[in-house]
Formats: sequence, C-alpha cells, structure tokens
Amino acid sequence: MSQNKKIAFIGTGVMGASIVKHLINAKYSVSIYTRTKSKAQSLLELGATWSTTPKEASENADVIFTMVGFPKDVEEVYCGQDGIFQAAKKGSIVIDMTTSEPSLAKKLYEQAKEKGISSLDAPVSGGDVGAQNGTLSIMVGGDKQAFEDVYPILQIFGKNIVYQGEAGSGQHTKMCNQILISTNMIGVCEAISYGIKAGLDIENVFQSISTGAAGSWSLSNLGPRMVKGDLEPGFYIKHFIKDMRIAIDEAERMNLNLPGLKLSKELYNHLLENGYGEKGTQALIKYYVE
Repeated sequence: MSQNKKIAFIGTGVMGASIVKHLINAKYSVSIYTRTKSKAQSLLELGATWSTTPKEASENADVIFTMVGFPKDVEEVYCGQDGIFQAAKKGSIVIDMTTSEPSLAKKLYEQAKEKGISSLDAPVSGGDVGAQNGTLSIMVGGDKQAFEDVYPILQIFGKNIVYQGEAGSGQHTKMCNQILISTNMIGVCEAISYGIKAGLDIENVFQSISTGAAGSWSLSNLGPRMVKGDLEPGFYIKHFIKDMRIAIDEAERMNLNLPGLKLSKELYNHLLENGYGEKGTQALIKYYVE
C-alpha cells in the first residue's frame, strides 16, 4: 500500500501517539482525532492534521485506525452521530486496535460490510515500549484480503503480525494474551516481594531468573519498574480490568472457569479502589509492599 494512501487515526493516547509518529516518519499523510487536542500537540508539530471529530478525520481516508479506551468508546467513534461510519468512503478499511469485545468486533464488521467498507479487529500487545520501538505484536481478525492490503502499514509499527481468522478472532486472541499476563503479573510481584524479604539484591535476582524458564516480558520490562517505584502507565490498570472483565464474560459464555484470571482481577480491583486506576499494571506490586 503506497504512501499516497491517506490514514486517519482516532485515539492518540499512550500507545496511539507512538504509532502515529511511526506512520508520519514513514511519510504517510495522517489525520488525527483525540478527545484532548493539547495532548496531541507533539503530533501536530510533526505534521499530523487535526480533525474535530472522528467523522471529519475519516472523510477521504483510505485506512482508519481506532485505539480508544472501552467498548462503549469504540461503538461511539464508529456508530455515533459524528462517527466514522458517517463519513468513511466505500473501499476504505477500518482497523480497531482497541482491546474490546469479540461480539462488538463482529457487529462492526457487519455494519462496515453493508457500507462497502472492510473492517479488521487488530488489538496489540507490547505496551508503551513496543509502540515506541515499533515492535508491537498485532493479532488480526476479519477478511484475509483486507489484512493483506494493510499488512505493509502494520509492519511500520509491528513486528509479530498474525492473521487469526474471521471477525472477532483478533479480540479472542488478545483475551488469551491478557489472561496470560494477568496471572504472570501475580508471579512477578510475588517473586520480587519474596526476594526483597529474603534480603537479596533484586538486580542480581533478575540476572539469574530472567533468562531461564521463569523469564517473561513482564519480568524483564516491568519488574525493574516495580523495584524503582516507577508506576507510570505503559498500560492503564483501569483498562486492564476492562480486559479481564471481557475475558471472564467470554469464558463464562463458553462454560470455562478461569480461577487464576478471577484472582488477578480481584487484586487489581483492590488497587482501583485505592486510587491506582491511572497507574500502569506494574502497580500490582503495591498490593504486596504496602
């Protein structure tokens, strides 16, 4: 897909802003919309074009990305009065990168199809670091031809890009990802807490365990942040709880009990109730050290 294609990007938060920077650096014309214009000022200075609504951003765009907070936000930016579907042209491709409900991804796919638009659900993993470095893992559901059409664009900010199947499959895959992270984060926090109580040098502990069977992305990337007391978000706790709730609901529909996931959500709910909703997922360490 050539750089002559026009891109719209709705939702330039922690991860979205980095993705837009990669697209601009790749010489794409990018129109953006986010709720607070001041937070997008750095992108405007790089050459992004400001739009006052998702509808305005989508007019004339060939590819439209969305990366917002919650399923209700997804539905609003697509189906609302000033939403994408009010303006997106036939033949365009919409790509929702929000972690959202598989059922909503299927609904958007059908609505887009009626308008002659292709729709992909393409949630990502890798956090703020992956977005900054252009190494995100992208899991994609929808029509394979649409996936192949936008693959060159996804390669600009993604490293592990996998087509998962029909609409909703990307979101289901992301649920697998979040389930694994949710229980792994408990292990990371408990290992660090144990090491501290035992009087160990945690940096030395990381050196020993991060490259063995216990190694994980969360241990290597978030473990050091926990030790330093850096709780700033690569991914918000309030959004992670949303993801866990979606996964639990989907599992219940499939008559699947996931006690580890439920425990993790319970611990994160405790943090939310204590004012940590705007902090990163690594703030789970506070449950153990406070």
